Amino acid sequence: MAEQRLLVFPLLALALTVLHDFCSSAILDPTDFLALQSVRRSLQDLAGSNFFASWDFTADPCNFAGVYCEAEKVIALNLGDPRAGSPGLTGRIDPAIGQLSSLAELTVIPGRIFGPLPQTLYQMKSLRFLAISRNYISGQIPANLGLLRGLRTLDLSYNQLTGPIPLSIGTLPELSNLILSHNRLSGSIPPFISSSLTRLELKHNSLNGSLEPTALPSSLQYLSLSWNQLDGPVEQLLSRLDRLNYLDLSKNRFTGPIPCQIFNFPITNLQLQRNLFSGSVQPADQVTIPAVDLSYNRLSGPVSTMLATVQKLYLNNNRFSGEVPAIFVERLLAASIQTLYLQHNFLTGIQISPAADIPLSSSLCLQYNCMVPPVQAPCPLKAGEQKTRPTLQCNEWSG
Repeated sequence: MAEQRLLVFPLLALALTVLHDFCSSAILDPTDFLALQSVRRSLQDLAGSNFFASWDFTADPCNFAGVYCEAEKVIALNLGDPRAGSPGLTGRIDPAIGQLSSLAELTVIPGRIFGPLPQTLYQMKSLRFLAISRNYISGQIPANLGLLRGLRTLDLSYNQLTGPIPLSIGTLPELSNLILSHNRLSGSIPPFISSSLTRLELKHNSLNGSLEPTALPSSLQYLSLSWNQLDGPVEQLLSRLDRLNYLDLSKNRFTGPIPCQIFNFPITNLQLQRNLFSGSVQPADQVTIPAVDLSYNRLSGPVSTMLATVQKLYLNNNRFSGEVPAIFVERLLAASIQTLYLQHNFLTGIQISPAADIPLSSSLCLQYNCMVPPVQAPCPLKAGEQKTRPTLQCNEWSG
């Protein structure tokens, strides 16, 4: 009997441990449990992905891959294997996902998820981070996402979204990052009220219309609007954005002058090419931006010596006139300037010897100006074969 009693106690202890573990694994909120089941039923692993292998609903869902819990609720859901090269998931995002009321982070890795964004996402009032990029999401951005007042990051880039950017997105008070690039969005850019918005990336869409001087907050550090159909002047708007470290407005229809202030901003890459900007370019101080592209505009007047400190300078296909300042030649021959594209303007001269030894690391293009290029330097194919602009055009311009 004594031996039996000694055997019972360890068995009882083991049973209590198993019961405790079972209870611990069963405490997930029932609503969240059912929501995860719906999410699982609507999505599948693509070939080569084993993300859902751990999603066994006889076990604790809080131990599933990509599921993070706190106080019986799911607080973060990262769908898909985050390792580089993972094939991702396919299927649709079930509307039941909106039942995860405490979710603060929702991420979907690149894959082949299709269909519209669920209209129920707004129910996740705690959501701070929403990233569903590089999939095949279609339809419009739900306007009710504007009800997620704590949302800080919204990344829906590289999908097939259509329609406008809802005005409600611009009213999100804590929005810091909005990335909607590479979609099929149309309409105008809404004004943004968030004083913490630092990144706005809307490139490669079909957005149109103009931007009001106060449409974007001065907190912006990264602004990319390229490959759209935006128009109108931006001089007053850009003058306010003095925290920018990246600016790309290329391939639009912006007009008017380029404000001289932006050349003093802490920008590392300034891309304003292929617009309709006009007027002269006269920075107040030496420009410290490493790369400046102002090509394919309607800019005119002399080439400012303040631009000679730029390492990669693209001024081609404009209406610049006069002689190229000597400082550009000095810096080019010293390999301080890596790229100096001046082709397709109305420039009348440059003081450089035909025997000048241009460093292999530097590129100079002068053709199709109102002068015969004094040096034979290789130009990009787009510059064409004509070395000099027709005299008639030069006379008309100077006259």
